[in-house]
Amino acid sequence: MRAAVIEAPGKVTVTTVPDPAPGPREVVVEVAACGLCGTDLHILQGEFAPTLPVVPGHEFAGRVVELGREVTELAVGDRVAVDPSLYCNECRCCRTGHNNLCDRWQAIGVTVAGGAAEYAAAPVANCVRLPDHVDVQDAALIEPLSCAVRGYDVLSSRLGSHVLVYGSGTMGLMMLELAKRTGAASVDVVDVNAERLATAGRLGSSRTALSADELARPGGWDVVVDATGNAAAIQDGLDRVAKAGTFLQFGVADYATTATISPYRIYNQEITITGSMAVLHSYERAAELFASGVLDPQVFISHRLPLAEYPQALDRFAAGQGRKIVVLP
Repeated sequence: MRAAVIEAPGKVTVTTVPDPAPGPREVVVEVAACGLCGTDLHILQGEFAPTLPVVPGHEFAGRVVELGREVTELAVGDRVAVDPSLYCNECRCCRTGHNNLCDRWQAIGVTVAGGAAEYAAAPVANCVRLPDHVDVQDAALIEPLSCAVRGYDVLSSRLGSHVLVYGSGTMGLMMLELAKRTGAASVDVVDVNAERLATAGRLGSSRTALSADELARPGGWDVVVDATGNAAAIQDGLDRVAKAGTFLQFGVADYATTATISPYRIYNQEITITGSMAVLHSYERAAELFASGVLDPQVFISHRLPLAEYPQALDRFAAGQGRKIVVLP
């Protein structure tokens, strides 16, 4: 089969690899669409993936074409979205319900072959059957939505909060959509990319700006979300949190990224600084929300490119062009 392969840091090709074979409790999915994500760029840089080469692609959906010998929950022909998370269920984090922090954490498309290919294997437990009205090519959005749902689980947002989101890429826009639906009094969005920022306005953000300096809010925001991973945005956001407010590090930063905090201010103003890592008990809920129409795929997906153009798609994504880019095997 044809697949994209990150062979070494900075090197990605589309080539022929062996077809996957399902384990006893696995299925093989014919991939209909696979989304690109900032994590894929980190893998390309040699981060995250413990070993290379690897077939990337942790945001994908498709049709079941082969069943492992012990699979009874699905049938050939079923349309599914795939949760990429793989946990050991044995370490302390798993035993205390923090599976996303698993000591042996793995993920389809990160540590094992993923969906940037014609076919991908996945545990049957990770497959969510799609209702008939959901376009399987759009369902690649469910995985990033599940990460956003996890982010809001961490926030435990209060009704009437004033929210500031840094970044209007896919994840920032998803946080905007969820903030609107979790009782936020206002949701402001900041981005240096004017084209992406316009989409935030289109989706109903309260205000948009190229800099938070343009958004006068005395006392700051109750909730500040960084969806960029950018050091300057993170630093700026930390300084915008209101008393008793929360800063959520949601964007994926480079390993070397740092920010400065004021311990006295955190103490004196009871500011919470927290993070949200990937997916945790949120994939099925994201699939339900997606099926209910919480997102408009035509707004979120800006480019649909053939698998053969995966390297160019990564370049486009890295350059900040468009919103969600998906490849179609």
